[in-house]
This record gives sequence, structure tokens and C-alpha cells, in this order.
Amino acid sequence: MDPALTSLLEIQDLRSQARELRTDPAAGRLQEEQFDLDVEQALESLERKIAELVDQLDPKVRRRYDRVRDSLERVVVPVIGGTCYGCFVSIATASAGEDEPNKALRTCENCGRFIYILS
Repeated sequence: MDPALTSLLEIQDLRSQARELRTDPAAGRLQEEQFDLDVEQALESLERKIAELVDQLDPKVRRRYDRVRDSLERVVVPVIGGTCYGCFVSIATASAGEDEPNKALRTCENCGRFIYILS
């Protein structure tokens, strides 16, 4: 898998965890009660790690990431059966049928999200 795609997926996962801690009081309570974790400190740690990973992205990838992130919640989406699961538009079948389609970083021509191909 392309290293930038791996980083983008990590960033998206960390952003999702932070969003859950911010918006779901039950998740925050669970973290505090079960894991003795201070939610504010956890959020600060997540934000630092996100910023670190974003800073490591190639400038061109980072610009696209910032642009997509500003308008869409999910920046990276799967392509299943030739369909982008961000915008539900079919992508070129040549891309979906490759042996190692995730070796190169790709984007959906319709919605601009980064994509990864699932067989």
C-alpha cells in the first residue's frame, strides 16, 4: 500500500476518534471510568499526532487533503465493486481491476477524495 495512503487512513482514524470523544458524552465517560483517561488530555494528544502526520505528507498530497477535509468529513473512502463509496459514482474499471491497485495514491475524479480499492 502507498505510504501516503497509509498515513491518510491513520489520520482519518485519529480524527474519527477525536470526533467521538468530543461529541459522544458516553464515550468520554467510558474512557474516564474504564481506562482512567482524561478526555481533554487524550484530545490534545490525538490533535498533536494528527498534526504530526499531516505535516509529514508530501505538500501536494497535503494541499488536496486540506481542501477535501475542509468540505467533506471523510477524506479517504473505499472503492467497492468499482464504485466510490464517497460519492457513489463508478470509477474507471481499469483502476479497479489492477493486481495491486493501492500501490499508488489515487483520487476519485468525481468527488476528489483519496480512494483505496477493495476487491
